[in-house]
Amino acid sequence: MYLKAKRIIDIILSIIGLIVLSPLILILVIGIKLDSKGPVLFKQKRVGINKTHFNLLKFRTMRIDTPKDTPTHLLKDPDQYITRMGKFLRKTSLDELPQILNILGGTMSIVGPRPALWNQYDLIAERDRYGANDVLPGLTGWAQIKGRDELPIDVKAGLDGEYVENIGFKFDVRCFFGTFISVVKSDGVVEGGTGTQDKEEATREKENTSK
Repeated sequence: MYLKAKRIIDIILSIIGLIVLSPLILILVIGIKLDSKGPVLFKQKRVGINKTHFNLLKFRTMRIDTPKDTPTHLLKDPDQYITRMGKFLRKTSLDELPQILNILGGTMSIVGPRPALWNQYDLIAERDRYGANDVLPGLTGWAQIKGRDELPIDVKAGLDGEYVENIGFKFDVRCFFGTFISVVKSDGVVEGGTGTQDKEEATREKENTSK
């Protein structure tokens, strides 16, 4: 029953969010257009409920010549691709605002496991162990307020599993308001990083490339 109510809550809150945040969104759109060439929105293939694929929307934070479908931490010198406006958007998580449209469209929820990239096979496999691929991915979630980019894959998947086990109105409210605290404090934000495991893999790849 709660999952049906959750969908109604998602629609109501996302409509309210679009209306309230429309002035801020307009300012960000203008800033992105003035800062660099390219579209305002960035589409990225992500994994949705039951491992179906959908296009996640973000404000563009990188140059248009950035290699596609490559996680930031695997790019060689990722800073060269991130725009000035993009650094601000990423630090404040405002690049995620267009996902309100994903929520309205039903491919995402406000709270749920963050959608994995289509080629993050290790994370997808880990989430299978906890049933975390069987719910709508979210704009924010339990793992987001527990470490975000600093979390290694197995820990992140485990936290997503905790969310699935405890899914309910009170837990969603806890995740929702916890997100604001994490964003303000920039907890767990590591530019170009997605956890200790991923950092080590990226380092090994760079070393192999230089040999």
